Amino acid sequence: MNLILIGAQGSGKGTQASLLVEELGIVHLSSGDVFRNAVKLGTPVGLEAKEYMDRGAFVPDRITIRLILDMLAQPEYTPGVVLDGFPRTRDQARALDEALPELHRAIDRAIYLNVPRETLFERLSGRFVCRDHQHVFNVKTKPPLVPGLCDIDGSPLIQRSDDTPAVIEKRLHDFFEQTIPVVHYYRAQGKLLEIDGHQPIERVGALLIEGLGITIEESR
Repeated sequence: MNLILIGAQGSGKGTQASLLVEELGIVHLSSGDVFRNAVKLGTPVGLEAKEYMDRGAFVPDRITIRLILDMLAQPEYTPGVVLDGFPRTRDQARALDEALPELHRAIDRAIYLNVPRETLFERLSGRFVCRDHQHVFNVKTKPPLVPGLCDIDGSPLIQRSDDTPAVIEKRLHDFFEQTIPVVHYYRAQGKLLEIDGHQPIERVGALLIEGLGITIEESR
């Protein structure tokens, strides 16, 4: 099964992606993974992507999709994938649909974690990560057992430089401006599963399982 997970930062995508991996036996593939893998392997298209990344420019869609296809062609992705962070625009979604038949694949469902903008801002402004391994905590929704220290490795918790109010507002603006059309794109195809993400993590996960229930049972 091939899924797309759509949601702004702070929507809980990482947590729900882990649930999908566990329930369906598929692989979580983020756009960041794609670029890091390409640079590590040093393939021609990966080096081309690195040139854009090194100068802080967006990697063109044709390169990104080529990198995604190259990764999906690897044996570990045979059971299926949950794509996280791509597509971000309607044009990218359309281009992905046109490219996937090369691997005899198609997107089965697109999942949108719908969280109000003000809730996203609150979650992101309270987010801290541990210095050593980037484990995520939130002073309001997921506080550490010992204030200021990571529960897992004990390293100090820090706030990312891109979690300042101005930067958060910019990220949320970009998401609602660019990515919501992707939601409409998959809704028009009848592939959208919209989940109310403004709920406890466990409830969101239960709704996700319920929404994909038939497919999950078939996959086991």
